[in-house]
Amino acid sequence: MENKRQIINIVNFIRGYNSEPQPEGETYRTVLEQIKLIDKYNFKSTFLIQYDALTFPEYQKLMPSLDKERYEIGVWFEIHKPLAEDCGIEWRGRREWDGHVHCGFSMGYSQEERAKLLDKLFEKFHEVMGYYPRVFGSWFFDTFSVRYIQEKYGLDALCNCKEQYGTDGYTLWGGYYGQAYYPSLKNVFIPAQNTAEQLNVPLFRMLGSDQVYQYDYGTKKDFSPRPTQAVITLEPVYHEAGGGLPKWVDWYMKENFNGECLSFCYAQAGQENSFGWKRMKDGLRYQFELFSKLEKENKIEIETLGESGRWFKNTYPSTPASTITAHSAFDDPNKNSVWYCSKNYRINLYGEDQHLRIRDLHIFDESMEDPFENTVCKKNYAIYETLPAVDGFIYSGNGIKSGMYFTDKNSSKELSYNNMIFTEKSESSAEIEFTGNNGNIKFTLNENEVEILSENDFIIENKIGRKEGLKYKFGKEGSHGTFFPSVCKQTENELELSYRGKKYAIILSAGTFLNEKKICSQNGKIKAEFKLIK
Repeated sequence: MENKRQIINIVNFIRGYNSEPQPEGETYRTVLEQIKLIDKYNFKSTFLIQYDALTFPEYQKLMPSLDKERYEIGVWFEIHKPLAEDCGIEWRGRREWDGHVHCGFSMGYSQEERAKLLDKLFEKFHEVMGYYPRVFGSWFFDTFSVRYIQEKYGLDALCNCKEQYGTDGYTLWGGYYGQAYYPSLKNVFIPAQNTAEQLNVPLFRMLGSDQVYQYDYGTKKDFSPRPTQAVITLEPVYHEAGGGLPKWVDWYMKENFNGECLSFCYAQAGQENSFGWKRMKDGLRYQFELFSKLEKENKIEIETLGESGRWFKNTYPSTPASTITAHSAFDDPNKNSVWYCSKNYRINLYGEDQHLRIRDLHIFDESMEDPFENTVCKKNYAIYETLPAVDGFIYSGNGIKSGMYFTDKNSSKELSYNNMIFTEKSESSAEIEFTGNNGNIKFTLNENEVEILSENDFIIENKIGRKEGLKYKFGKEGSHGTFFPSVCKQTENELELSYRGKKYAIILSAGTFLNEKKICSQNGKIKAEFKLIK
């Protein structure tokens, strides 16, 4: 396996008005302390600045003065009272800054209003900095807005929030789990399958998610999902688990940057200034000292978001396949996790206490239109999602952790394993072998195909804990507006599903569907591909 690029972007973003209560001047002092720490290690760094901060004299003086060789300045797009009113748009928020989607994010505005808001932001940036920004970030944004600024101004890179369910009042679920991808022209949350349908600016997923725990972090005692998912990421304000806990940071850097990535390893570090320096300083100081050590050992590269975006565009004409592996959890050596993402699907293989399951499988469809393309969000929350087949978070509950479980066909005993081995087969293919006393299970993950091999015949079953499941008809709504797919057709070699008006299928060239939830291997083999039905 050749050495892979192992990239860290330090991205701090700047709000003018506080989202969290802070003493007078604390948010500006936080930015100064961040700069002081970055300068101490001579790191490259990206600051993304919001419109309101661009109107403050202290930032108008500070941002242009930073060393242009090491500091990149871009824009952070959240909507607040000054920006709306300067565009002649009525402000509907509860205060100057309001995180509810209908007022604080682009989905809450018409396309005409979105264009006005973006032009005002970019022109103000140009007035302060003397050029237009090349990098653009927000917790989440709609597709029209990204198309608009890419066509009018041009961008090197985008960044948005990690996968999350209900956190902060919005859901991004079933998408590309990490690293970066080229979005679909119709839906920025979904990778394009064809270059003709892709937006030619890479989107990087932020925050450095715990690859073992973040997916279903904070579930209830019976494993049901909470309406608001907890957070375990590289953000330094999280001290119990996450970027403020040295033990977690050491583990994350070791596992996330282990080279088992197919394309490149990636994480975004940093924190918004509105949390205040006191909450983040210990975590950032520990992380930056570690980053400096790893950089000197040539184990990571620290560069700006724009540099990563330009490299990505020069290297990959379309979205590359990628993997994120963890051979343990930060607090448990008996857990393993492999995320594989391609432009066609994502899958998570998860081992826990020597038992294996496919914890997640979502299919990508570039024709799945942005839900707010021509619709204004009038609610406090919004949802972006893809096409589900297996969901170990949303479908869990009633004492069952959802997912596809493995049993021996003859004994009906659940298969167990002792070790996980990762092998890169090609630029787009990974082999993951789970070795055990009752036989080995080997997965080969390709861009649109999954192959599973074992010495003996086995059955995998999609167990669902929630009352709503695959047999329920389209339209049953979950706690945060999430629907379950319906089964359109099931034969021995095909399972056809429907979700939000989109049809898709899992097709077997080896193995047999016993029913809509069970697949039996054929001579110890299951081979499945994914098909979009137009």
